[in-house]
Amino acid sequence: MSDQPQHMQCMEVWGGSQFTAQAVEFGGLDTWVYSKPYGKAHAGGDVYYASSCATGRISRLLLADVAGHGNAVANTAADLRTLMRRFVNRLDQTEFVRLLNQQFSVLPRTGAFATAIVTTFFEPSRRLTVCNAGHPRPLLYRAAQRRWDFLGNNTATRRAAPSNIPLGLFEAAEYEQFDVELESGDCLLSYTDALIESRDADGEMLGEAGVLRILSLLGEVEPQKLIETLLKEIEERYPENLSEDDVTVLVVRANGRQPRHSFKEKFAATMRLLGSMIRGINPRAERPPLPDFSLPNVGGAIIPALGRRWRA
Repeated sequence: MSDQPQHMQCMEVWGGSQFTAQAVEFGGLDTWVYSKPYGKAHAGGDVYYASSCATGRISRLLLADVAGHGNAVANTAADLRTLMRRFVNRLDQTEFVRLLNQQFSVLPRTGAFATAIVTTFFEPSRRLTVCNAGHPRPLLYRAAQRRWDFLGNNTATRRAAPSNIPLGLFEAAEYEQFDVELESGDCLLSYTDALIESRDADGEMLGEAGVLRILSLLGEVEPQKLIETLLKEIEERYPENLSEDDVTVLVVRANGRQPRHSFKEKFAATMRLLGSMIRGINPRAERPPLPDFSLPNVGGAIIPALGRRWRA
């Protein structure tokens, strides 16, 4: 991992589909991202993005495994960045996920689809909202219990439309979301399918349960060293492990710190927001990143205590 963390500025979107081994700091979160495209490609099918809102209170993370490689995926990654910018100030991620699915649905039918994990962290309430679109289940570490477990909503529901399937298969698909409150020291680990498709020493595929088992066997590992330690352990179990596909792992740790931005950073974010609104007058321009006008989001920016009421 890079020794110098990427400090997310207000109204910033960071990421892509190229190689990275980077630490990223948000309001309330420390994040580590490792992504390695298959072979020697400049960019792969794994796409990762992080964004921070105009006040630094809303942090969003996207990890997607896009079918295919090369220029087509690079173009898709660019489109996803545009969508991340448009929703950078939105606390509710429902519309963002709907448009993600719609964007893949209208692509040419060349097998264009993606599995994805979308998470939105709201620092005032320490709430992480999670949506899983056909992706391997993330793993949650509770610092108080010192144990890893699957993070997922196992409640069975009856729906008229397909739900929680990969993006782009059905335009009318519905995507469930659930919230989890993160205490200081809690960690979330997301990854693409190269990990679950790796094999144990006996040749058996690891699957989700195998990844969880390895994490549990690693014991106490500092979050900044977790990705390197986990991948090394998987690589050593079987010769071809992690060499036949793109590999991406994302670790998030709640740090308990409130956003701290200088006046200069806040002023720059305000200017970027105003500039995008002015450009948005042109109907052909990119949509401006307006917030959702909810009490926790807009009211909480003025009176911080209102932000802690988000889904309380």
